[in-house]
Amino acid sequence: MLSPIQVLCSDITTLSLESEPFASYTEADIISTVEFNHTGELLATGDKGGRVVIFQREPESKSEPFSQGEYNVYSTFQSHEPEFDYLKSLEIEEKINKIRWLPQQNAAHFLLSTNDKTIKLWKVSERDKRPEGYNLKDEEGRIKDLSTVTSLQVPVLKPMDLMVEVSPRRVFANAHTYHINSISVNSDYETYMSADDLRINLWHLDITDRSFNIVDIKPVNMEDLTEVITAAEFHPHHCNLFVYSSSKGTLRLCDMREAALCDKHSKLFEEPEDPSTRSFFSEIISSVSDVKFSHSGRYLLTRDYLTAKVWDLNMESKPLETYQ
Repeated sequence: MLSPIQVLCSDITTLSLESEPFASYTEADIISTVEFNHTGELLATGDKGGRVVIFQREPESKSEPFSQGEYNVYSTFQSHEPEFDYLKSLEIEEKINKIRWLPQQNAAHFLLSTNDKTIKLWKVSERDKRPEGYNLKDEEGRIKDLSTVTSLQVPVLKPMDLMVEVSPRRVFANAHTYHINSISVNSDYETYMSADDLRINLWHLDITDRSFNIVDIKPVNMEDLTEVITAAEFHPHHCNLFVYSSSKGTLRLCDMREAALCDKHSKLFEEPEDPSTRSFFSEIISSVSDVKFSHSGRYLLTRDYLTAKVWDLNMESKPLETYQ
């Protein structure tokens, strides 16, 4: 089943890519997802080749006061590789489906990236100093002969060219039967969820070998399947609330305090269909491709094929605003 194209509209003045002419690009270079970090200083893009490119916003200079919106390449790394599932005879492509930044706790940045099956946690850090003056190592890092060590010295940190290091910290795999379409970090900064067509799983960021299934809409008989999950998002402030959208154009707000398995929603947001405008394509174009909470958590923004809609959490019957 093909997932709808996910689109994130971002206010970027300039996105500069110093590279070869466009004619030299291949399909692997096509961007599949983009995501700002919480301050807007960094912008991560994922492509069909499994790469993540991080851009950093340039500081505003006195000579060029309007150059603040320009983003330049900060770091590039290979996040996912193509795999093959021998049990199901299935090729798993490396395309990055979603990227999510974790709130920054220290000097390093952390982000989650996922393809169809595997989620990875990455650490992005800077290094502009290097230690020198080891007692037990020589300049090339080899262990010295202890009999030659006759004095002790205090190691010192010396400046070096800025180097951005990206290292994998966790790999969360083997939890989804269907293709992962979204991931969302919780406001407790300890958990996140991942959603595929029929299930949503809750993960702890420190535990990779198990997750908890919190939504399961798979019917006993797959012939009775009428809709699939298209996106899921945590509330920005309340760690117990999340919303997920469906291919029928509905939104379901769930509360994890009510039950361990959130098959019964707390609220259902659905716009009544006008019978006069119904057509063969109505169900296709009503499928919600992405959903986001506002920063306050009071509103929801959804996107289907033809419109963007703003919903109030206190009004389930219809959206507040619809943008064609």
